[in-house]
Amino acid sequence: MSDAPAKGAGLATLGLLGVTAVWGSTFVMIKDVVGRMLPIDFLAVRFAMAAAVMLLVFAVPVRRLGRTRTLHGLALGVLYGVAQWLQTEGLALTSPSVSGFVTGMYVVITPMLAWMIFRQRMPASTWVAVFLALVGLGVLALNGLSVDLGVWLTLGSAALYALHIVGLGHWSKPGDAFGMSAIQMAAIAIVCLLATLPHHGPSLPPDGKAWASVIYMALVAGAFAMLVQTWAQAHMPATRAAIVMTTEPVFAAGFAVALGVDALTWRMAGGGALVLAAMYLVELAPRFRRKKPMEALHHEV
Repeated sequence: MSDAPAKGAGLATLGLLGVTAVWGSTFVMIKDVVGRMLPIDFLAVRFAMAAAVMLLVFAVPVRRLGRTRTLHGLALGVLYGVAQWLQTEGLALTSPSVSGFVTGMYVVITPMLAWMIFRQRMPASTWVAVFLALVGLGVLALNGLSVDLGVWLTLGSAALYALHIVGLGHWSKPGDAFGMSAIQMAAIAIVCLLATLPHHGPSLPPDGKAWASVIYMALVAGAFAMLVQTWAQAHMPATRAAIVMTTEPVFAAGFAVALGVDALTWRMAGGGALVLAAMYLVELAPRFRRKKPMEALHHEV
């Protein structure tokens, strides 16, 4: 069997890991920005900027998508947009550590939805990895959990993220990554802009520091990240993608330590190690299963 699919899956894992590192770098910035402007205004400006750039750069791939693929992209974008809204509103009402853990619950919800919607069966190693990731997220992020409105909003966002991961894994094709990512970003922007209308419409960032954060999160953590995620999920199962993305709070903690915002603790080290072990397990288990028939053939010879 050709090594091309395995090589593509490996590159997809690395790409998604890179995107997750970028997302992890934004937690401190988001907390700072939403302290000085409404969360929905921040999201509206961020995603409108990202959508404008992507629709301009990828105009030709968008036109080539066709009606069905365009509708798929719009549906996925609406899911992601509402999830972002709920997560950001929840982050304004709870601590970043609790928000990171509850958001990471999509690692449990994703395989359940994949089974319920598409009847995708999960190997035992995947469920072990899900358990390791969940425990790791708890050790890393939680120091007691009060179930307030912020937690409920964040849990709702985790369910929508899981649905987005499952849908993207099912509908994404390598050749459509540019067009699909641009359409999703446009739908996300529309959701966030509409959500600002009941009070006043979108307000712009208040100062240069806020603008710099919004531009970074629009172009790097928004447009670029959506493009890489859409391409990567065309090469891997949804549950595997979800487990790779649980490294986000690990990266967030790493950036916080590196920037001097937090001190390294045993909880960070232990929780991070469990999450990385989960990712390592889902990465190695499929390779081990592929090698076993070949090893048996060699023994017979």
